[in-house]
Amino acid sequence: MEGNIKKEEDHSDGKRVFSDRERTNILRKGEQSLILFLLKRVPKWITPNIMTGIGMFGSLIVFSGFILGSFYAKSYLLIGILGFMINWLGDSLDGRLAYFRKIPRKWYGFALDITMDWLSIILIGLGYYYYAGENTQIFAFLFVVLYGWSMIISQLRYKITGFYQIDSGSLGPTELRVIISLVLIAETLLTGSITYFAIAMVTLLLIFNIIDTFKLLKAGDAKDKEEKI
Repeated sequence: MEGNIKKEEDHSDGKRVFSDRERTNILRKGEQSLILFLLKRVPKWITPNIMTGIGMFGSLIVFSGFILGSFYAKSYLLIGILGFMINWLGDSLDGRLAYFRKIPRKWYGFALDITMDWLSIILIGLGYYYYAGENTQIFAFLFVVLYGWSMIISQLRYKITGFYQIDSGSLGPTELRVIISLVLIAETLLTGSITYFAIAMVTLLLIFNIIDTFKLLKAGDAKDKEEKI
């Protein structure tokens, strides 16, 4: 009986906490279960804004890992993995904590989340820019630009359809953190492998963005026709 009650409570909490967005990423089920587990154990004195700050601190660690890896030893790149874990913790729990505690500020949180995500991408891209060789620094620039394009698409989709989604199909920010972390490990073992990853990531982002842009334009056209009617 107690087990059934607990399941119902978890289902109710999950429905409330994740009600503001639809996730399609591969790791969503395990990720959401972990988030709910952590939310129940966050100390009272930690606010959603503090969680946002923790996420940004994680991005600074990733940036520092690239800088240290560039000027000292490549093994310092592994610090970036810790940075991504901290970034995930803060970025995943800040808004969810507000919903869990029933104190959400929808538009404030939305604006803060987008701003911090953009600053995080800039930091990560800038870190890679300093680490990359002169002939490959362009990929750091392209990564930031193309990721920014994907963020713009998500905001426009929200404006046109009212549907807020941060994933591109089966890939989302969490999967991206995992992939980059694996690449950091590979780079410490095989110098230069990160360049091939950067090329692949930029290519995939370009393809996904073009596909999503056409979908967005189609949705915009449908919205225009609907408003005319």
